[in-house]
Amino acid sequence: MQFKNPELLYALFLLLIPVIVHLFQLRKFQKEYFTNVAILKKVQLQTRKSQLIKKWLVLLTRLLLLTAIIIAFAQPYFSKTNSFNTEKETVIYLDNSFSMQAKGNNGPLLKRAIQDIITSIDENEKFSLITNTDSYRNTTIKAIKNELLQLEYSSNQLSYDAALLKAKKLFSNKANSTKNLIFVSDFQQKTQEFSIEKDSSITLSVIQLNPVSKTNAFMDSLYISKQNATNYELTALLKSNQTTTINLPVSLYNNDQLVSKVSVEIKDENKAVFTIPNNQTIKGKITIDEAQLQFDNTLYFSINTPSKINVLAVSNDDANYLNGIFTEDEFNFTKKTPNTLDYALFDTQNLVILNEIENLPNTLITALKVFTDKGGVVAFIPNIKGNLSNYNTFLQQFNFSGFNSILEQEKRITSINYAHPIYANGVFEKRIDNFQYPKVNLYFPQNASQSTAILQFEDNKPFLSQRNNVFVFSAAINEDNSNFKNINLIVPTFYNIAKQSLNAAQLYYTIGQNNQFDVSVNLQPDTVLTLVNNDESIIPEQQYYNNKVVIKTNDLQENAGVYEVKNKNEILEYVSFNYNRNESDLTYQNLENIEGINVSNSVKEAFNTIKNDTKVDELWKWFVILALVFLIIEMLILKYFK
Repeated sequence: MQFKNPELLYALFLLLIPVIVHLFQLRKFQKEYFTNVAILKKVQLQTRKSQLIKKWLVLLTRLLLLTAIIIAFAQPYFSKTNSFNTEKETVIYLDNSFSMQAKGNNGPLLKRAIQDIITSIDENEKFSLITNTDSYRNTTIKAIKNELLQLEYSSNQLSYDAALLKAKKLFSNKANSTKNLIFVSDFQQKTQEFSIEKDSSITLSVIQLNPVSKTNAFMDSLYISKQNATNYELTALLKSNQTTTINLPVSLYNNDQLVSKVSVEIKDENKAVFTIPNNQTIKGKITIDEAQLQFDNTLYFSINTPSKINVLAVSNDDANYLNGIFTEDEFNFTKKTPNTLDYALFDTQNLVILNEIENLPNTLITALKVFTDKGGVVAFIPNIKGNLSNYNTFLQQFNFSGFNSILEQEKRITSINYAHPIYANGVFEKRIDNFQYPKVNLYFPQNASQSTAILQFEDNKPFLSQRNNVFVFSAAINEDNSNFKNINLIVPTFYNIAKQSLNAAQLYYTIGQNNQFDVSVNLQPDTVLTLVNNDESIIPEQQYYNNKVVIKTNDLQENAGVYEVKNKNEILEYVSFNYNRNESDLTYQNLENIEGINVSNSVKEAFNTIKNDTKVDELWKWFVILALVFLIIEMLILKYFK
């Protein structure tokens, strides 16, 4: 038993006073003489003995009466914790990630959890609540009931550490308060395991919600598997963790119009293949019908009419091989000699190729530096008769290691950086170890420590390297010095360098990742591009260069869908965003072995446990009743005891 006002118990020492008074009564009896005292003596002894018993009984009842009153004022209570004199603080983390769409015994896990929270907390009780997207501090169920009932699923789930840190910030700094932290989640298996450092000031309760079924089939990814003059072949990858083979209908839509529908049998994974024309803009989506999770049943994609890339070649020598690479259907290719070059042309170019120029004037180097600072890309191919000092000035301007004196020695190009963006996307079906190595007769030895090597000689010196927006060859590639032009590698090399100069939008992007793409447009000052999807309009992070805008969508909370990239009311192109598929795998953590936490499987069970642990049974009313009982007993003794 505990007391709210234990200091009042010192009043119990006052009970000694009536005891002392009773024990040391100094009352004297007066003697009376009678002739016959035998009978009187007997009556006197009986009367004095009765009075003594009555006095002891009255004293006892009065002591018990005063004791009950004193204890009642001290306000006794029973509790598992010392919580009567402390303030109770409750913080709830409610996981509203997509995996909480899974069906439990009473519907979707998140919706059931919300209903249980609403019914388990008193309407006017103060508490704090956070989700992956929102935060409510010192609120009540009455105040946020509508917001909870309308809570949407979030594509960005807080890490457990971040959720824990965010929740702790909602507690006060009061040392004597009882702090309860409640985690409500399905605790899906992540790269980061749920763990917590022991904190004696906080009681952590974990509610792990379990779905009825842990199977799920979903749209994983989409890519262009083949392309010809008239068509694209789209391949959609579907995955499932079902133990048996299921049959799923897969539908392809363009601008909400059904284009094609196929049926796919799937156990672990399978593919659905569609053919669409490549001469039109596509606002597409591919859907399946699967009941467990909804967010991964649709995959959006978009295909735009490609913008032509502007390529300028500055060359004294014949550069006809570039004409065959930069064809008119995809590029605007221009060729100039150093004598006829107008630097103003740089303002309209995406890629400038310096093709074996012997001298690079300082004015040209300065103009190229301004060009790259504005987002342009430069590819430099040296001349075997080039001015070494002049070349190194150029390289130093772009933070490359300088060339050493030209070396007349045949070198083979034997190493390919397959992970580099130039070769990473579909250039090679597999790594090649025994291909026909291109070679050079003369080259400028260079150290690649300050740049990324893309192609390397057999001694690991760079043949082609990159730093930021500049690509540098260390040898001339004319037919007198190299057979590089005769190797199929030359086409994807220059083609993809040009493609990097204008980073066109992909089929789709994943929400929450570092997404970046270029839009070919000339904007007026103070004009911004917007992303529009139905009634949703977003102004993304963007940077304007001469003839393009670089858009980044890293921190935007987009909804999945096909967005219009708009310049005021003009639609420039389309870009698609999809939710990350990490939460499609319904695998869950085992929390039973984690020390220091209370694990429950339902919200009601957890809240009942917390209430029982902090429940206070007040006893002062019983002691008041007991005092009244002793008072009545005393009155009965005084009236009826003879």
